[in-house]
Amino acid sequence: MLQVQYIKENKETVLVGMAKRNFKNAERIVDEVISSDENRKATQAKLDNVLAESNKISKEIGILFKSGEAQKAGILKEKTAALKEESKDLSAQLTAANEHLKNVLYSIPNIPNELVPAGNSEEDNEIVFEAGKIPSLHEGALPHWELVKKYDIIDFELGNKIAAAGFPVYKGKGARLQRALINYFLDKNTAAGYLEIQPPYLVNEASGIGTGQLPDKDGQMYHDAKDDLYLIPTAEVPVTNIYRDVILKEEDFPIANTAYTPCFRREAGSYGAHVRGLNRLHQFDKVEIVRLEHPNNSTSALSGMVDHIKNILEELKLPYRIVKLCAGDLGFTSTLTYDFEAFSTSQDKWLEISSVSNFETFQANRLKLRFKNKEGKKELVHTLNGSSLALPRVMAALLENNQTPEGIQIPKALVPYTGFDLIN
Repeated sequence: MLQVQYIKENKETVLVGMAKRNFKNAERIVDEVISSDENRKATQAKLDNVLAESNKISKEIGILFKSGEAQKAGILKEKTAALKEESKDLSAQLTAANEHLKNVLYSIPNIPNELVPAGNSEEDNEIVFEAGKIPSLHEGALPHWELVKKYDIIDFELGNKIAAAGFPVYKGKGARLQRALINYFLDKNTAAGYLEIQPPYLVNEASGIGTGQLPDKDGQMYHDAKDDLYLIPTAEVPVTNIYRDVILKEEDFPIANTAYTPCFRREAGSYGAHVRGLNRLHQFDKVEIVRLEHPNNSTSALSGMVDHIKNILEELKLPYRIVKLCAGDLGFTSTLTYDFEAFSTSQDKWLEISSVSNFETFQANRLKLRFKNKEGKKELVHTLNGSSLALPRVMAALLENNQTPEGIQIPKALVPYTGFDLIN
């Protein structure tokens, strides 16, 4: 969430950023923030004056009673009763004004970093790096949704029977490979200095608001109405919310956490070959990395996260590329995002397998996550997160790219985790 003061002092910058995102009615919404804040301040000032006058009169009443002037005290008591009613009404107005301002602020996305290219959709994203050799597969090579049937390692129909479409069942070596990837990713992350966290898989509304999933993605999250809890769409939500309402010290930086969780998303996109099999699911596994950084260091921290994920993909021998998202494809809370895409040879397409983002102060403002600088003043923290990695499409690319007539070869880096080097 952008700060009101920032919007007021940088109105043109905000409008340019919103226009870059193709955000509609930007000027009207920005003006509404400014006018709502002025209304809130005016109401607060009125309330403060009424309360001050009421306190002053209360003291006078006490003095009058002590001096035996009960009649005069009685007249003033009637006035304080009227002031109490006025303060009650003003308090209600102030609550409504604060709520309205907050809701308007919630509707405004983060301002794109100057490095973010202009554009309307993924077609305008900028490829910034590409590595790895795309393999030449044998005749009769299969897409992963056929491979998993052939080797009986993932069952989509069984998942549909137990739950619904988008909830696969992993079996035998498929389950072992899934577990191996999770442990491998966690080990790589902890070796790089990330503290492993095992968070809850359900969060309250305040947590969803804190990281920006709510209210923006309310319809995409599974919600338990009875307990008013949400199934997490990513470990970013519970892990970042560990630090909600926290004031850090400057020497606490950097804070780096990693977590494995299942992830749940109601919105699974349209039907068709591009979302078949593991390409898009309602439930999937993901290992996440989350960083809290001093504002001066978040840019270099983002570069470090990118390099960390590059190293993992190179060990897995997957052909991949890094894409800088354009403003029109940028997530609501992000100021700068790099997507990692692995090439699926059988499908002849690039599959997004990771997204690494810098949110700067956008989440921290919602979370009231601050730190005391060397001068003792409180500043907002910069938050970052990334997938390291999302498993379904990594699994899809590994199965498809490593298939041979004899079976599916397991990358050497994973063999110590799987206990086997071939699925056949």
